[in-house]
Amino acid sequence: MTTAELRAVPGVADDLSVWPASTTRLAHGGLAVGGVSLAEIAERFDTPAYVLDEGEVRGRCRRYRDAFPEAHVLYAAKAFLSRAVVRWVDEEGLGLDVCSAGELELAVTAGFPPERMVLHGNAKPPHDIEAALRLGVGRIVIDSPSEIARLAAAVGPGGHQKVMVRVVPGVSAGGHEKIRTGTDDQKFGLSPVDGSAQEAIGRILGQPQLELVGLHCHIGSQIAEVEPYVAAVRRMVGLMARIRDGHRVTLRELDVGGGHGVAYRPGEAALDPTALARGLRTELVAACAAAGLPVPRLAIEPGRAIVGPAGVALYRVLAVKHTGARLFVAVDGGMSDNPRPALYGVRYAPRLIGRASAADSRTATVVGRHCEAGDVLAADVPLPADVRPGDLLAVPVAGAYQLSMASGYNLVGRPPVVSVHEGRARLLVWRETLDDLRSRDVGG
Repeated sequence: MTTAELRAVPGVADDLSVWPASTTRLAHGGLAVGGVSLAEIAERFDTPAYVLDEGEVRGRCRRYRDAFPEAHVLYAAKAFLSRAVVRWVDEEGLGLDVCSAGELELAVTAGFPPERMVLHGNAKPPHDIEAALRLGVGRIVIDSPSEIARLAAAVGPGGHQKVMVRVVPGVSAGGHEKIRTGTDDQKFGLSPVDGSAQEAIGRILGQPQLELVGLHCHIGSQIAEVEPYVAAVRRMVGLMARIRDGHRVTLRELDVGGGHGVAYRPGEAALDPTALARGLRTELVAACAAAGLPVPRLAIEPGRAIVGPAGVALYRVLAVKHTGARLFVAVDGGMSDNPRPALYGVRYAPRLIGRASAADSRTATVVGRHCEAGDVLAADVPLPADVRPGDLLAVPVAGAYQLSMASGYNLVGRPPVVSVHEGRARLLVWRETLDDLRSRDVGG
């Protein structure tokens, strides 16, 4: 079926299934999110801009809390973090998974209790460890043998720190090879296969100031199936049983990470938290019963699944160009605010907003403004054939791993973040200006 034929089928070209639940259609081709017109946001805050639906973020936090009432649910800050997001996550009762002193200190200064945080990182700088100990982070996940003595020395002989060990469970899952982290051929974690995990555990148990409370694993990202997580739990419980037998230590916690997949385009699969909770709970109880272990407290770390579908990116069309059989639509953002298509080949579903079009669809490639041939935001997507400079494009599922991985390429300032909720829009993060960029350059 051609894109023109798809456009003629009711509900196909106009599918809002991957948009925030608060999204409504307005007259003349407009959309509102959180009760606020996206076109009005573009006029008020300029473009490119990122819109974050507070109600969607909170609703997704609650969905996880309802699905995992007995577990520790930690929001993965690396997906996107700001003071407002810290407050929303805190008020919804989630913990925080942080990966740097920057994320940790931002959260603490915004009022988040550090004891509800977990610090990750395959190579933690001394400053990160110092900040975690100074602020009282709840748990530090040890990722390599060299961290053990360094952390123990930083804690000091009279100190105490709860730790976990990141284990590679030998489960391969994820939407792209660059985000598969559950096997031995990548930089994260310690392997039970070569004995490095068991050796590290033995060394930790020999450090009285370090309290080993559990194991951690993270098998990958953008995973839409439950079975890989079930397989990881099975293997982790097996290792916990071997630790009990070898060291007479029963670990009380098991963190199975995050990586929960979301749909970026209509029809794509997404991981269901309720189905995940059911599968994990069933396997955990059965595996622990078979091993004669008490059931440890489960922890999970959703990030993308909470904030990703709550975000919308807004761009203004700058140029439309026909090159051979291809139609290029160039916008005022690109890989500096969203490197994911270049990194992982992610595909989005941009939409014309702000005006109605009766034109048939045409397959277009939406590109950014940067000096890279790989600066493509969305390849081979249907847009009205009469798309023109000045039009607005909105890209849903833009809340995760876009601004958090944004760069200063071409000295293009990063876009602002605007929250919407119950008909009100407010600025959360201002637009990075040329003055901001100049202020860092002290050479003369």
